[in-house]
Amino acid sequence: MGDQETPSPTPEMTPETPSAGAPEPQPVQGEPALETPAPAAGPGPYYGTGRRKTSVARVYLRAGAGQIQINGRKLDNFFVSHIWRQHAREPLSFVGAADQYDADIRVSGGGSSGQAGAVRMGLARALVLANPELKSKLRRGGFLTRDPRMKERKKYGQKGARKRFQWTKR
Repeated sequence: MGDQETPSPTPEMTPETPSAGAPEPQPVQGEPALETPAPAAGPGPYYGTGRRKTSVARVYLRAGAGQIQINGRKLDNFFVSHIWRQHAREPLSFVGAADQYDADIRVSGGGSSGQAGAVRMGLARALVLANPELKSKLRRGGFLTRDPRMKERKKYGQKGARKRFQWTKR
């Protein structure tokens, strides 16, 4: 057993890492050339991440009949207010694809308003992967822009972010 030698690595056994200036390897005669698939090839799933305030939504979009599930519950059961439901569905209705895709969404953090905004952005990003031609339309509609507004931190020596302690003159 100890007398056997391990074979030295051959070029076929070692992984090749392409260098920045090296030409791309040509396909061997008789083998089909490898092509990168188009981003909109197939029925999905397409993934998009949306963030708003402290909420994060992970959206998986597939071709379907318009069913949206958030954390295992239907959209209408998850968001109590019709305004939050409408806000979350907005990218799909904006591009006219409300009944063409099913969405499975995992959302965490923040409150209902922030979660609705995170779902909105995640759906828009997933739609762009599903159909890249929608990007300019969604960008003009403001669906792909991250809302930077966050809760302002409390400052020391004050009661809150802006409110001061009461001051008495006498």
